[in-house]
Amino acid sequence: MTPPTEEPYGDMTPEDFRIHAHRLVDWITDYLTHSDRYPVLSRVSPGQIRNALPASAPEAPEPFEKIFDDFERILLPGITHWNHPGFMAYFAITGSAPGVLGELLCAALNVQAMLWRTSPSATELEVTVLSWLRQLLGLPSVFEGVIYDTASISSLHALAAARERAVPEVRTKGLSAHSDQPELRIYCSEQAHSSIDKAVILLGLGHRALRRIPVDSSFRMEPNQLASAIIEDRAAKHQPFAVVATVGTTSTTSVDPVTAIADICTTERLWLHVDAAYAGVAAIVPKLRGALDGCERADSIVVNPHKWLFTPFDLSALYCRHMSVLRSAFSLTPEYLQSNEEEGAVNLMDTGVQLGRRFRALKLWMVLRSFGAKSLRTHLQRHVDLAHQFATWVDSHTDFERMAPVPFSVVCFRANPSCNKLESAALDTLNEKLLEAINSSGEVFLSHTRLHGQFVLRLAIGHIRTNEDHVKRAWLLLQEHAAPLFACQSSDHSTTESGSLSG
Repeated sequence: MTPPTEEPYGDMTPEDFRIHAHRLVDWITDYLTHSDRYPVLSRVSPGQIRNALPASAPEAPEPFEKIFDDFERILLPGITHWNHPGFMAYFAITGSAPGVLGELLCAALNVQAMLWRTSPSATELEVTVLSWLRQLLGLPSVFEGVIYDTASISSLHALAAARERAVPEVRTKGLSAHSDQPELRIYCSEQAHSSIDKAVILLGLGHRALRRIPVDSSFRMEPNQLASAIIEDRAAKHQPFAVVATVGTTSTTSVDPVTAIADICTTERLWLHVDAAYAGVAAIVPKLRGALDGCERADSIVVNPHKWLFTPFDLSALYCRHMSVLRSAFSLTPEYLQSNEEEGAVNLMDTGVQLGRRFRALKLWMVLRSFGAKSLRTHLQRHVDLAHQFATWVDSHTDFERMAPVPFSVVCFRANPSCNKLESAALDTLNEKLLEAINSSGEVFLSHTRLHGQFVLRLAIGHIRTNEDHVKRAWLLLQEHAAPLFACQSSDHSTTESGSLSG
């Protein structure tokens, strides 16, 4: 057959690709520079986007101009802009320009890094860039790193390794084949992320295998309560095998006393996994170096550069001092993946459930090199300073109260009118209405949690372009929208525009 002389339908000629790629890069540049022109929280209704799209794929090719026009006309209104400086919900994140360029190259190369031979650079860059990050965090060289997509998957793999060590032949026989196997137990605090629950369920341990340990007034795990729970479970003939400590809990960013927990794990011979997905990177800042105190004794620790290190989603780094145990839990090589590589070749497919692996290390490498450690430290310290400034405004106002300490860049607080003492349910309703009003403004986006059963607002600072003006604007909007919800008006607005950042 005579080969075709023109590009296949649907693909582009090099000339067309160049034209459209330049248009996209121009659009992205403008977007990253002026993302605050959009309402931070999408205002579409459920089904609105779906109903605006055709019910089936087109039969004939469509020009890219039309596709991109539909992106702007249909999809863009349905985007909640995480790259907006007013995004202060959940954990605010940044897809920085160097990281975006890294993603562009990753897509173009289309690397599948399952084996060393399928792209040596992908494997060896991952080893190198995770070593760089480990050194910045102050972790010892005994930790070997591997990249996954999210902390949920990192923690799942860490706990799978812990199970592998605790139950001989669990990989071959499973748990059900061990008729004499005691019920396993994992421990975490009441404030630990729900991904730990899901990992326990997925590993076949049963949800009741997870014991949540009470926390102190600062929402940190109580080591004495942990020790008591372990003693109680051993007395009941259960088998404790792992503890999950958290550095930067989801609700309050509290830090569990890892050193004390590590002491217990050493005595009881338990695997210690540390979830430092959000706050772990804070350790690169000299003033916050203590965030990872005790973590050098952990068996595994997860840190997410896509949360607070300006790396586009998704990229989670798991560090493990027993990577051979992790590999023994997951390594499986069928004939079609057999390869005779030289000594020193590492196959990333051996470190987890996934066979296919993206070239995620490329964007982190570009971020670390483009910013440099000094600039990264400056940005993180600035975010912490902004959060502390906001906390002082809350503390100084008679109609607002802070609900948790502020170790990093998240502030938990609520409106509580001084002129009208409300019952708990009414106060919850007031703050729910306040959150809805704030988020409807389009200028900022906050989230919430519950602490001691009370509805609490969360302001999270982490976007690279969020500055003091954005934080002041959020504080002003909170006061403006709160006042009409009170049964009376407070005259104390002295902190609305006062104060300047230091440090």
